[in-house]
Amino acid sequence: MKEELPSLGKAIRRLDKSVVERFWYKIKKFLLGKQGNDGLVLKLVVYALLISIGFVYLYPFLFMTSQSFKSLQDLLDPTVQWLPKSLYFDNYQKAWEVLDFPKAFAASLLNSVLPAIAQTISCAFVGYGFARFNFPGKNLMFVFILFTFIIPVQVVMIPLFLLFKEYGMLGSPLPFIIPAIFAGGIKSALFILIYTQFFRTIPKSLEESAQLDGAGALAIFFRIIMPISVPAIVVVFLFSLVWHWNETYTASLYLGESMRTLPVMLQTFDIAFKQAFSSSQGASQTVNINESIKLAGTVLIILPLLTLYLFAQKWFVEVVDKTGITGE
Repeated sequence: MKEELPSLGKAIRRLDKSVVERFWYKIKKFLLGKQGNDGLVLKLVVYALLISIGFVYLYPFLFMTSQSFKSLQDLLDPTVQWLPKSLYFDNYQKAWEVLDFPKAFAASLLNSVLPAIAQTISCAFVGYGFARFNFPGKNLMFVFILFTFIIPVQVVMIPLFLLFKEYGMLGSPLPFIIPAIFAGGIKSALFILIYTQFFRTIPKSLEESAQLDGAGALAIFFRIIMPISVPAIVVVFLFSLVWHWNETYTASLYLGESMRTLPVMLQTFDIAFKQAFSSSQGASQTVNINESIKLAGTVLIILPLLTLYLFAQKWFVEVVDKTGITGE
């Protein structure tokens, strides 16, 4: 009987130790995960980083939207920070009139959509050539194309202006459309690089099978390559559209007073506001322009692009995923 008591005590201690070990294992598994990289701690850190980074990007838009709905009284009231006492839509009405939104919106579409379409197609041709064909001077030519990405527009501004003036293209969208047709224009080197990297991820066996069936290079490009390259096409088109939409430097230079896009109108918002409301209200009345009206105009300008991004965001994720896959 005396010999059984120590063994029983050892068994109880071993049992208590195993229970404690299982308890701490469950705690560790819950906090750190099975492999130490999928537990609660890591998830909290990841979500905290995502929320912080997301807030950094969303804060300007949230602040701009909040301020755009404030009346003059809310702007002068120090107790009103984010939420206005009432939504003041008159700011958007004034901004709409000052921007001459329908006319400026049509000019923005004409000077951004058409060049974006031309650039998307032409850069696809060039990118496919660099990705699939070998020819003398290929690498050197590709380097020269990439060099054009880092050359400031101010360096070539005067020669291009004189060239477009010589051909009578000023005052029309042709200075943006013609270079885009020949894989030139704004940021074309980046689009060629995107296409080249994306086409290299496509297995060559697809093209070889089509060649066995008698398909030529153009048939392969349009019937096989382009249909499976929709993510890259969408991303290039959106980037080109956004850069052409936001372009103000060359747009004001080439278009002059004949066509004024929305970003160009925003640059002269104060002057246009005074001209619009002084002429309508009389020179004797005080013309009041405040921060809320300017921010309302800014919201009107970025709203079309924001809507476009919301519908096309899935293609951004897909093209980033596919460009990281090594092709055959």
